[in-house]
Amino acid sequence: MNQRLIGLMSGTSLDGVDAVLVRFNEQGALRVEADYFVAYPPRLREQALALQAIGDNELDRAARLANELAELYAQAVNGLLAAEELKPADIAAVASHGQTIRHAPDAGYTWQIGNMARLAELTHIDVIADFRSRDLAAGGQGAPLVPAFHQAVFGAPEQNRVILNIGGISNLTRLHPNQAVIGFDCGPGNMLMDAWCLRHQGHPYDADGQWASQGVVESSLLQALLDEPFFRQPPPKSTGRDLFDLPWLEHKLLGRHVPAVDVQATLLELSARGIAQAITLHCPANQAIFVCGGGARNGALMRRLSALLPEKNIAGTTALGLPEHQVEAAAFAWLGWRFLRRLAGNLPEVTGAAGERVLGALYPK
Repeated sequence: MNQRLIGLMSGTSLDGVDAVLVRFNEQGALRVEADYFVAYPPRLREQALALQAIGDNELDRAARLANELAELYAQAVNGLLAAEELKPADIAAVASHGQTIRHAPDAGYTWQIGNMARLAELTHIDVIADFRSRDLAAGGQGAPLVPAFHQAVFGAPEQNRVILNIGGISNLTRLHPNQAVIGFDCGPGNMLMDAWCLRHQGHPYDADGQWASQGVVESSLLQALLDEPFFRQPPPKSTGRDLFDLPWLEHKLLGRHVPAVDVQATLLELSARGIAQAITLHCPANQAIFVCGGGARNGALMRRLSALLPEKNIAGTTALGLPEHQVEAAAFAWLGWRFLRRLAGNLPEVTGAAGERVLGALYPK
């Protein structure tokens, strides 16, 4: 029996919520039928950013933001249903990642907020959420979770592939037929570039890397950034704004007088170097790189990756049949489908968990 699920993803870039409508057959083969996007209002984005760091009155602020997120997620779901002329009864479940505000696996927790009970109430559809907690409970990092999806959808017996997601954080999945799947966070993707661009240009992101392209990489600053121990840490590993935030960058800038445009150029180089280093070290036999996420639209970043990895074929995931902006939300729809059948959604060799686990929690309509 075919089933439709809606996957919702709002990532570390804090730009908005992606919704995808995915149809699954009985074996789990999928087809994305439509997508829909709702941007975060600036005030909501500021509130989410403020919760990334320890501050006053956190519980109340987080609860209020979770309620607002539920409203926004419901807007995305209901907008998608209206656009496709579907009813809530046509959807088996909504699978929502929620908005990460803290990721601290070393302390045993990760926190994705969004009032999922409220979302079920507003949409009249079962909601599956809280996908990361069970992996953490089993000793894993709770991230990245998308490599299992990448393996199912993008794996090929004839080619050594890397699936590279460049969101706020960059992460990769190694899909080499004769090796175990591995996946891990490489370091900053768009996150620091976006924050620096907003501060100095007033824009939420550097479109196509145009501003960064006007600057010059400051080599001593770049080396200071790359000296962060995370880059030398072996996988499994994951990270987020808990490490790579503006205060981290400001600390590295202390005593340096670097023009803002050159900082932007250096941050782009940091993202590219972190990715290239990870691929070279952990995927030496790789033949092709398929990129998804917002960073795939940054032409300057893509050109720099091509220069750093000249022997690799780099393309977007559209070449594999799934457009770059749909991949992560589709991954959570897939995890929701796995939950409905009580099938494992994690890869222990990726997250470090003690074994395979069914991921998610149900909020009935």
